[in-house]
Order: sequence, then structure tokens, then C-alpha cells
Amino acid sequence: MGHFFTINYLKVEPVLAVLVFLCAIIFVGGVGYFLYHVRDDDTNLNRLILISLLLIFAIVAIIWLKLVPQTQVSDFKAFWRTAPKALEGKAIYKYDNDYFAKWAYQTGFLVYVMTVVKIFGHKVIAIQLLNVIYQVLILLMSYLLAMQLFNKVKIARLTVFILMIDLDWFALNSQADNQYLGMLLFLVTFYLVIKDKYWTYALAGITLGVGSIIRPIGPVVIAGIVVYALLYLFIQNNQIHWSGLGKVLITLVIYQVIFSAAGMAIKGSGLNSYGLTNRDSEWKFVVGLDANSNGSYDQGMVNRFDLKASRAKMSQKEHQIIHENIQNLNATHGWLKLFWNKNETLWASRSTTVDFTGFETQHSLRVSNLAKLLGYMGTIVLIILSWFGSLKLLKNNPSVKTFVLLLPLMAYAVVQLLIEVQGRYRLEFLPVIAILGGLGLFTICEWIRSKWGKMNV
Repeated sequence: MGHFFTINYLKVEPVLAVLVFLCAIIFVGGVGYFLYHVRDDDTNLNRLILISLLLIFAIVAIIWLKLVPQTQVSDFKAFWRTAPKALEGKAIYKYDNDYFAKWAYQTGFLVYVMTVVKIFGHKVIAIQLLNVIYQVLILLMSYLLAMQLFNKVKIARLTVFILMIDLDWFALNSQADNQYLGMLLFLVTFYLVIKDKYWTYALAGITLGVGSIIRPIGPVVIAGIVVYALLYLFIQNNQIHWSGLGKVLITLVIYQVIFSAAGMAIKGSGLNSYGLTNRDSEWKFVVGLDANSNGSYDQGMVNRFDLKASRAKMSQKEHQIIHENIQNLNATHGWLKLFWNKNETLWASRSTTVDFTGFETQHSLRVSNLAKLLGYMGTIVLIILSWFGSLKLLKNNPSVKTFVLLLPLMAYAVVQLLIEVQGRYRLEFLPVIAILGGLGLFTICEWIRSKWGKMNV
């Protein structure tokens, strides 16, 4: 983060960068300190504060929708343009290497967009307002998860606060983006697993299945949950507990049934003859192992391919490029540098979500750059505070439940070292980082109170 901030801001406009950074620290510190000192022994007051935070966020998120164009871009445009055509019975792809043919797993979210268009008409405001609702619910789930893990209202409050002010996190609510609904469903899955009842594991299978249909990163979440089950449920106190493994198997079986049934339904309906499969898994490695672009999307790499070619020819070319990328990394001993740069792109740089909104088309360059800088301040705050929270966890033995969140996060981080990365791909796990950040801000406030005395509010 320090490297990115220095290169892109301190060396370009040092006065502005330092001023905005200091204002962000003062704002977060001031509001955070206030929320920390508000009493937490009154249930009605706790609810009032939470509802107030959620209402403030909802108002700001709706105002943001008014500040950006309605235009859909990139992959989001593909969903928005295809949905009404699909409802008219038109094919969603023309050849076997078209977008929805090679990445058939995206059809799950397309069905969601089709449903919204069917109910509300082809009006993008419907998708946008639903995204705001999902974001509010994500903040609520972050609050509930923080309560489950730490049982402290103040940590939960601070978690909501530092996530809701992160423009880099909520900026994409103007787009037909599958990340917010998917994010919400995965957070509910984590919450249900933490509750550790047979019926909650069954419900977790449903939310995990539907979440994977909407946002296909389910295997990463599953990997984290399975490792959690093996380490903390199956083996406890040096004894084997088959019931713990059985609970997770319930989740996995229900997930598989739902995901497979959805794939067969989509295939049987004629919407997509490939179901919910990924017929171009190679592309993520073509980009992800490209040292020249540091594993990020690069138009130069895209230009090396004939996108109108058949899937068979495209796949053959992709394997060739992957082999070249690996040879290049081996010859230059570039693996560590690639992983370092990809880690920066995914977790420490700007998420570029503001760029995807087309904000700069309706505002001056100066205002646009300021918005991007303010958005990046949210990332900086999350990074700094999550480090304090992580150190606090290391110092104090964390609850076993904490690993329900941390293990999928770690699995996701490892997978992203090999495949294509974009800053916006971190959105799904920012609530987890915000929970760590809430713990970090709480720890800082505790330290300040111990040094300068208690302030009553």
C-alpha cells in the first residue's frame, strides 16, 4: 500500500495526498472514537446506532447513483444487454467461443438479471437499488459476524463504520455486478456455519449453492470451510468427532444438489446448452501468469488471439501462451516478483471500481481524480486497521470460529496468485478485512483510553 500510494499520489501531488490522508485519519479516528465511547449496555440504543449507520450509508449510496452515469460497461454491459434479448427467446451466444458459451457459469447471474428485467422492466435503476439493498444487508451481516466472533457491540459498530465509508467497496452499485449479491450469500453462509447446528449447516448448503450460481467463487469458499472442518470440527482436543465432519458434509451435499440442478435446469431450458460450466478456465492463467502485465488484464495479450476462432483453436492457443509464460518466469526467476506485484494489485492498490462506473465522463478530471483518491483512502484505512486487528488476534488466542472467515480468505489469496487479478476482485472479502479492521480500531481506542482516560458520552 505504501509503495502504491507513494508512486501514484505522493510523487504526483504530495500536498493533496498528505492533506487527504490526514483528513481521512482524523475523520476515521474521530468518528471511530465517538462510536467506541457511546455506551453499549442499552439494547435500544445499540439498535438505534446500527440503524442510523445503515440509513446514512443507504442515503450516500443512492446519492452516488445520481453522480455516475447509468451506462453499463465491461462484463456488466454483457449481462444488461443480453437479458432482454434472452427474455424474447433469442440466443445468448452466436458461436462456441462467445462470452456466455465459454463462460457458461455466468448464466446463473444472467438469469437473475433476466428476472429483475421481467419484474421491473429494462430499467437499470432497479438493479442499482437492489445493489444498495444488498450492500445494506452486507453491512448488517458484517455486524452480526463481528458479534458472533468477538461478542462486543463496539467492535461490530466499528466494523460497519469502516466498511460503509469505503467508496472503493460500494462504488460498483451502479453496475449489473454479481459481486454484492454473491458476497451477501457467502457472508450468510459463514454466519450459518458459525452457528454450528445441523439445521444451520443445511441452510448454509442452500446459501452456498445459490451464492455460487450468482458469483462462481464457491470452490474457494468450500476449500476454506472444508479445511476448517478438518482442523477444528473433525479433530477436537486430540479426539475425532465424526459429527463435525457430518455437518459439513450436509452443507456440501446440499450445495452440490442445488448447483447441479441449476445447471441442468439452464441446460434443459435451452438458455445455455453448456449449463453452468467453465469452458475457458485456461484464460485466467493466460493472463494470471503474464509477467508483462503483472497478472492483470492486458489488451496486448488479448490482441494475440482471434476471439472469433472456435473454442478448440482458442484453447490450443491458450495452452501455448501459458507454456510460454511459465518458461519466461522460470528463465527470469520471476515468480516471486509476479506474486508480489499481483498481491499489491489485489489487496493494496486502488480497486479501480470508480473507473468502472464512468464517473469521469460526467465530472472534470480534477473531481474524478479526487473521487478516486477518496475511494482509495477507504482501502488504506482498511489495510492499516486490519493489520492492527491481525496483530491483536495473534497476541490473543482467537476463537475457533474466526477461522470460518480467515481460511476462505487465505484460500482466495492463494488462488489469486495464479489466475488473473483485478482490484475489484477483492470486494467479496472486504467485509472480512473490515471485521479485522473493526477489531484493530477497537484496540487502538482501548489503548487511547488507557493512556488519556475515559470520556463519557
